[in-house]
Amino acid sequence: MTDITALHVRDFQLPDAAQVARLVTASVHGHWTYTPEQFKVSTAPESFRLVAAAQQVQATLGVSPFGTPLPGAYRLDFAGNAAHFNALYTLALTRLPQHAPVVGVAREDFSPQMAFFAAAGFRNAWQSWGAHLDLNRFDFAAFQKLEERLFLDGYEAEMLSNTAPDTDWADLHALSLEAVADAPRNPTTTPDALSLEELRAVILQGETAFVARLKGEIVAFTRLTLRPEHKHAETEHTAVARAHRSRGLGTLVGARSLAWAKAQGHTEASTGGTVLNQAMLKVNHRLGYVPEPMWVTWLRS
Repeated sequence: MTDITALHVRDFQLPDAAQVARLVTASVHGHWTYTPEQFKVSTAPESFRLVAAAQQVQATLGVSPFGTPLPGAYRLDFAGNAAHFNALYTLALTRLPQHAPVVGVAREDFSPQMAFFAAAGFRNAWQSWGAHLDLNRFDFAAFQKLEERLFLDGYEAEMLSNTAPDTDWADLHALSLEAVADAPRNPTTTPDALSLEELRAVILQGETAFVARLKGEIVAFTRLTLRPEHKHAETEHTAVARAHRSRGLGTLVGARSLAWAKAQGHTEASTGGTVLNQAMLKVNHRLGYVPEPMWVTWLRS
C-alpha cells in the first residue's frame, strides 16, 4: 500500500509521462493504448494534468474544456488508484472557475471512476452505447430479401465512387446536414455538421461510403473507416432522408458496407451513438451488433 502521508498531489511533469500513460491505458481497460509521447506539460491554463505521486505516480487527473456541446464546462479524466481521486479532484476545483460545470465520462465497467462520480455528487446525465460485430459470422444473405424488396420499389445500393460527380457530393452533403439536424444527441455523442469540402475530404482520405439511390438521387448513406492493421471496420455515420425513413434503407447500406469490409479481410466491426437514437439502435440490432457496456456522462453543475 502507498503511504498516504508521503504522497504529493502536484502538477504533471514530463518525467511522469511513462507512468501516466500506463495508468491511463489501464483505466480504460486497454480500449485505447496511450504512449508517453501523448502526455506533455500544458501551457494553457484551462487545460492541466495533476498527479498523486510518492516514489511513483499512483493516480492522475486530466482537466480540459469540454467543448462546444457544453460551453464553459470542464471534463475530468481520472486514472490509477481511486483512493487518491478525491485529493486530485479537490486540487482541481481550486483552479477551475467558480461554479463552472464539471463533467466526467466513464464506461459502466470502469468501476473506480463510476463509483467516484456517484459518490462526489455527480448526476448520471446522459448515456451512449458502443457495439461490436464479429464479421466472420456476418452473412449478407440474411438481407437479400430486404434488398430485393427495396429494388422493386426503385432503390439501389452501391459503393460511392471517389470520382463521383459534384451532384453526388452535393446530395451527400445535404443529406448529412439533414441527418445531423434531426439526430437525437447528447453532449458526448454529437455528430459533426461537416461542410461539403470537409465531408468530401474525410471520405476521400480514409473512409468508404455506401449509398442508396432512388432515380439516381442519393437518399441514404453510411460512412465506414477501415483499420487494416487491426482488421477492424468502424461505422462513422449513417443517414436516411426524411421522406425515405422506416423502409430499411439504413439497414441495407449498413449490411452492404459490412459485407464489403468482410470481403476485404476484416474480422470485426464497431459502432456507437447516444441511447436516445432508437432508430440506429434498431438498425444495428438487425445487423447483428452486440452492445457493450454503456458510456455514462456524469454532470455536476
